[in-house]
Amino acid sequence: MNKTEREQIRRLVADFKQWGQRAADVQAWHHTVKDAASSGERNLRSRSVEIIRAGQAAWRVVPLQMNDTGIVMRLWERANLPVTTAGDRALLRLLTEDVPRAIAEVGPLLSVRRFFTGSARKQSADAAGESLRRHHLAVTGADGPTRLEQLGFFTAPVDPARLGFDALLDPALRFDLISRRTGPEPEILDRSVFEGLSEALAAIAKVVASEASYRSAARDAGEKVRHAEVQRLLQEMPVDALKAATRDRLRLGALSQAGIGTVQEVLNWGWSLQTLPGVGETSARHMLGAAQTLWQTTYDEMPVRIDINSRRPETTHLLRRLAEWDSCRQTRGASADLERAAELAPLRTAVRGETRHLLVIPTRTLAAAGLVESIQIVKRRAELLGASSASGPKGVGSDPWDDFLTRPADYFAMLSELGFITEDENAVHGDLPEEIIKAVRDQALSGEHLTASLRGYQSFAARFALVQRKVIIGDEMGLGKTIEALAVLAHLRSRGETHFLVVCPAAVVTNWVREVSSKSKLRAHRVHGPERDRAARTWVRDGGVAVTTYETLAWWEPALKELPDLACTVVDEAHYIKNPQALRTIRTNDLIARSDRAILLTGTPLENRVDEFRNLASYVRPDLTVDATDLSPRTFRRQIAPAYLRRNQEDVLTELPELVEVEEWLPMSAADTARYRAAVGRGNFMEMRQAAMLQGPRSEKVQRLIEIVREAEENQRRVIVFSHFREVLDMVARSLPGPVFGPLTGSVPASQRQQMVDRFSLARHGAVLVAQIVAGGVGLNIQSASVVVICEPQLKPTTEAQAIARAHRMGQVQSVQVHRLLSEDSVDQRIVELLAGKKRLFDDFARVSDMADSTPEAVDLSEAELVREVVAAERQRLAERASVEA
Repeated sequence: MNKTEREQIRRLVADFKQWGQRAADVQAWHHTVKDAASSGERNLRSRSVEIIRAGQAAWRVVPLQMNDTGIVMRLWERANLPVTTAGDRALLRLLTEDVPRAIAEVGPLLSVRRFFTGSARKQSADAAGESLRRHHLAVTGADGPTRLEQLGFFTAPVDPARLGFDALLDPALRFDLISRRTGPEPEILDRSVFEGLSEALAAIAKVVASEASYRSAARDAGEKVRHAEVQRLLQEMPVDALKAATRDRLRLGALSQAGIGTVQEVLNWGWSLQTLPGVGETSARHMLGAAQTLWQTTYDEMPVRIDINSRRPETTHLLRRLAEWDSCRQTRGASADLERAAELAPLRTAVRGETRHLLVIPTRTLAAAGLVESIQIVKRRAELLGASSASGPKGVGSDPWDDFLTRPADYFAMLSELGFITEDENAVHGDLPEEIIKAVRDQALSGEHLTASLRGYQSFAARFALVQRKVIIGDEMGLGKTIEALAVLAHLRSRGETHFLVVCPAAVVTNWVREVSSKSKLRAHRVHGPERDRAARTWVRDGGVAVTTYETLAWWEPALKELPDLACTVVDEAHYIKNPQALRTIRTNDLIARSDRAILLTGTPLENRVDEFRNLASYVRPDLTVDATDLSPRTFRRQIAPAYLRRNQEDVLTELPELVEVEEWLPMSAADTARYRAAVGRGNFMEMRQAAMLQGPRSEKVQRLIEIVREAEENQRRVIVFSHFREVLDMVARSLPGPVFGPLTGSVPASQRQQMVDRFSLARHGAVLVAQIVAGGVGLNIQSASVVVICEPQLKPTTEAQAIARAHRMGQVQSVQVHRLLSEDSVDQRIVELLAGKKRLFDDFARVSDMADSTPEAVDLSEAELVREVVAAERQRLAERASVEA
């Protein structure tokens, strides 16, 4: 290599050293930017919290502080690093790895050491020099130096003043919490959205904790009642029961000789049993084990009962603890809101004073708006709790039994909340398929505008209505369908809805207005009667719950059609619209169709024909198909399940007192017989049904009724007397000795019916409410009565069931006695036979039953057919008797 060649190599080496340094700087800069961005990602990830809903992560939330803008800058820098191609990476590797090795090898030829270098080293250096020439030519030919400069600068200008937290939402930043996800878009929440959330969560936690002691005291009192009842039962259980528990492997002669006669006495003796003659340690252990097994079995099956006829000290103590808990707790009706507070609990420590924004990243199908809604609910609940702050129990009277008898349903709801009244989970679900049950369980239910406690089955019904949007709730009478519907309206109000409408019979308008006002924070408007015009205008302007009647719809229909947003229509006693041709059905169905949601309430969804119930279902779900060729009960319930929920009293009200039904067959007096024969002769069916009641004191039925009322007074009970006929009611009112209220008939103005019931409920024992079975058997709640008398059998099975359910319903604390007054050898016998057949049909289709031994029409008769058949039969029977007597 001559001098010229050496100078050329030196120039190449100088270029490569400059380029190599630049390449090393570029690589270091890229690594630094990436490392800083990754460190920022780890920082944000470590501060993030998961919000869980329904057992699954719903959102990941990252609190952002002001100095986190630096992290955003690092992520922006990483996103705007020049992208290195394969050629770029080859260039950098050449300049930082390959070329330095070649420079080291060519070094001996560029200094005086070349005179002392062996031929092999010279040969290697010559090859390295040639390699440098080729590399230099390639780098310059590809404009490598310019590319090096480009790799050392961001691809876009940096403006920190304009780089805010919103940049985190840019997919180009490749923030790992956002880039590796699918579903709804993440959002940045301003501090104004969550301002005060930590304080709200702390306030709710404090209130819940303060109530815990009262709740715990109530639970302890309930356990004492349970233990005392178990002890009383075991005190009456003979020791022979120990044999059953051990499959007759115990010899109990020694116990009898020692005077130990009950299982409780065995427990009282304990290990002292082994001191008895003939009882060793092993026998004592077996006896005690069997006794303890019986105790545990009895305890597990023992509900907490409140018996007003046996006011034991431990039960009185329980009622007082329940009253104290109820008076101090501020979270009544807020269970759904407390669920939201529990969900947001991780944010309580994550959100600090320096937090300015929240990055919300949905992890499922729930958008960030759902989290914002939860935050608002929790903040509002904290405000409500602060406004109603209480330092302790208030208003607990000297005798808690008085308060219990005034509102027993509230006490039973508290016992249910404490777990002392259990519900059959399958019964709560009715006949719903599993996919609907799952959706209902996942549905939230806000209690912000509800002031009453809900039983578990009631909460399920409300959530079912929310999930399915338009439904029939056919819960058996007495289960609280009104509060179930109110819970739906209250939930919708918390979601911003404003206008709700209740359509009901005139007899229950007052009751609906009362329920709305006493059990919710919604405003009720009575759009019925002389003030209907003013109430309607106020409702349209301000919103709330308008309560109107089927008849009033004819007047109001034009104005309602102009209302753009009707959030929910509730149709009470919905069997009133079973006839699709009736005008009230057409008007009501139009409202159902225009409402976002609709709830049809009826305890009697099926009266005579399944076709009528199919009509109701078509109003809420016209898309459902009911196969008319296979109308077995099982098929019918399966097809109607998406729109229909029904539960029975005996399935969900385990605390309901006994229902005792007695058919009292009475002979007819001479006066009764004469009047009955005359009615048969005239072929007057309705007169035949009344004949045995219209003779006053000369009537056997009236005499028996007077005895029933006297017995009720002695037993401290009140009585309801039902009849279909106004003339019978007037006769009863004149014939009874004690305080009589009524007759409550269809002619009594709706506003006065509840007042009549209220006066009756406050009257002394032995008081009687006389009511037409159609007017008094619908809508009204008359738990103050525990004796029901039905003067004559009715033509529909549901008519009597409705009437009985006015008294035998949630909140009733006494056993309910039902007396059916029936005349021997009369039209009553034929009607009872028909009634039994219809009731069986109702049970098959409307209840949970697998019986399918008939089609819907198998035992159905029209009233005209019934009249002809019964009158003809009675004429023939009386004629045959007359001929025999002659």
